[in-house]
Parts: sequence; structure tokens; C-alpha cells
Amino acid sequence: MILRAANVVLKDGVKKCDIRIADGRIAEISPAGKGKGSAESVLECQNLTVFPGLIDMHVHLREPGFEKKETIETGAMSAVKGGFTQVCCMPNTKPVIDNKIVVSYIKAREKEVNLCKIHPIGAITEGQKGENLAAIGGMKAAGAVAISEDGKTVVNTKLMANAMLYAADFGLKCLCHCEDASLVDGGVVHEGYYSTLTGLKGSVRAAEDIVIARELCLAESLGVPVHICHVSTYSGVQLIREAKARGVQVTAETCPHYFTLTDEIIKDFDTNTKVNPPIREERDRLAIIEGLKDGTLDCIVTDHAPHHADDKNVEYNFAAFGISGLETSFALSYTQLVKGGALTLEALAQKMSAAPAQILNLEGGEIKVGAPADLAIVDLNEEWVIDPNEFASKGKNTPFAGRKVYGKVKYTLVNGEIKYQN
Repeated sequence: MILRAANVVLKDGVKKCDIRIADGRIAEISPAGKGKGSAESVLECQNLTVFPGLIDMHVHLREPGFEKKETIETGAMSAVKGGFTQVCCMPNTKPVIDNKIVVSYIKAREKEVNLCKIHPIGAITEGQKGENLAAIGGMKAAGAVAISEDGKTVVNTKLMANAMLYAADFGLKCLCHCEDASLVDGGVVHEGYYSTLTGLKGSVRAAEDIVIARELCLAESLGVPVHICHVSTYSGVQLIREAKARGVQVTAETCPHYFTLTDEIIKDFDTNTKVNPPIREERDRLAIIEGLKDGTLDCIVTDHAPHHADDKNVEYNFAAFGISGLETSFALSYTQLVKGGALTLEALAQKMSAAPAQILNLEGGEIKVGAPADLAIVDLNEEWVIDPNEFASKGKNTPFAGRKVYGKVKYTLVNGEIKYQN
């Protein structure tokens, strides 16, 4: 296949190019019309932009155990519709991903579904109970790319230190959900003006920041890497910025809802705004954008957390936490960050492709000769309205329904095969 006359997002800028694909890989990148090779088919891309396939290192695919919310197939359909060619799935399934058998099951389902690449993330502890380390080596051998306690924090600091050391021995990182549950104390939104206005119990920034600080201290004293999940506070951004300046081996992520929304949205009691950590104030939103600009925050993830309507159609306090994000992430990020002037297209590709690949040692994340032909082809000028009824995901839970955005994914290619076409 040849992609003809596309605006290609390369490491050193956006250039008008032809891309020739052979045997699932990029065989040639040449100035438009100057390619030497032939191909069986041509995809005309004159008004389209080609990104490296997006990589989401923080999703929940719910299978096994919670297929009512999502399956590996519907999650993968949602991924390719959103331009994602690789996703990494969190371990809070049933049974928990805490051994090689469950990892192998997910890898087998990846092959059956045959849409995007799926990388399991193993649990840090057996059953996510916070007591004994899971079989990290066995999970790595079966295909796990990292370990995480996902929606939980390992309370025992000694156990967490051992997990970091043990993971590092296997070339894996701990992906840390940072939350002091005793400080959260049942809070369901950010503690501030709007929690007072609504009467909903608030959760303070310190509940997140204290655990971020602990993980940074452990990484620094042990000399091992750590990754901080879904950063939502201005103070957390600053903690990570200072740690990086000291040479701590830390990487960090955030999500579109933290740089596009503020806690004002909870005043309507829409349970689709309930997420953990909570959406915070304008000060936090601006700090997260600044953290993305200056490299403190390495990547953008979705924390894709699909739920059945029954899980959200209840009182706010009883609703499940989470947003279904795979199909809206690119457009929200492009609209807010690139059109908003915070990032270039190359920087957005770094946050959504190259950095996740580098952090987890995945092949891909960059458009270059010899790389897998994992590509997202987008019409950046197309304006569209987010409609959860059109989601491929089973989870229709989004606070962005009705929001106008720019950037429509037209094709997603995985190993040179078109897996999604708009």
C-alpha cells in the first residue's frame, strides 16, 4: 500500500510525504510524488494527517469477569475507532491479572479479535489485596508489560519498595495509582467550592500528593524507575517537576478530562463526571497543561473506564468512578492542546505515541522506515460533536456528550492493515 501526499507527523516536523508499506512495515518515506516503489493499492491522503498509531498505556477492558461493561473485542473496536493501535489493559478484572494464565488468556483474545495490539498489565500483589507480591516474572514471560495496583495504592511502603525493586529486575515499571484512602475518606469529588455547593463529600489534593511524594522518595532512594498515573493536581505536577530536576527516574501521565474540565461540571450531579482522581479546579487544569508543555508530564492516557448504564444511573455517591475515553481522547487533546496553542502536532504525537512506547519498551510510536506500519490517519479540519450513542465501546459514560471538537480519525492501520475506516 502507498499513502499518497499525506501530511506526515515525523519527529522533526510535519512533511508532505508518500509512505510505502510492505510486509506490515514502513518500507519508504519520500517527498510526495517522489517514491520509487510500487504497491497494490493507493490511499489518497491529500487533506489528511498521518500520526504514528496512538498508544494508550492505561485502559480497562473489563474482560475477564466484567463483560457486561466491556469486552476485549468492544474495547479493541473502540481503540481503533479512536486511532489507537496499541493499548495496555489494567489488572482489575475477575480473576485479577496476577498470574501468567490470565496474561496468556488476554494475549490469546488479542489474536482472536485481531484489531489492535493489546498488552496486559499485571497486578503488583496477589488478588490486588496488598499482602503478597504477585508472580511478576511469570507474568512478564507471558507478555505483561508493567505492573500496577490500578485503582488501589499499596499501603505497605516496604511491600511497595520490594515491588519496585523486583519489577526493575525484570525490566518492568510500577504504574502507581496515588491515593491515600484514609484521607479520601469516602470523598467522591474534589473538595472545594463546588463540593460545598452540592453537598457532595470532597477529596483533598493531599490524598493524591502524599502518595506521589512517597513513590518519588522510593524511586530516588532505591535508584529505580517509577511511573505516576493520571496526575490531577497542580501540586502533584510540581512534585514531579522537582523530582525530575533532581534526577529521579520518574515518568508521569494525565488524561484529557484533567486538562479540559474543572469541578464546576459536578453542579448538575451528572454521574458521568465522577472519576478517580476527581476533576479539580482551574488552577490544576492550567498546571497540567503547563506540565505537558514543559515535559513534566510525559504522556496522555485515557484511563478508559467503561461502565454499564446501571452503574451510572444511580445517586452520585453510589455511582461507579470512570469515563469511557478511547474514542474522544485524540479529538479532545488536539482541540484543547494543539488548537489551543499549548502543543505542536509533533509534541502531541510524542505524548500520545512515542512516550508511551518508550516508557513501556514497546515497538512503535514513531513513523520511520522499518517501523511497524501502525498509523492513525486523521482529518484535522473536520469538526464533529461527541455522541456517546455512536461509541463502539459498551461504555457510553462520558461527560463530553454534545461537545464540539476537531480531528476525526478516518483510518487506523495496524501492521499495515486497515482495521478501522470512517
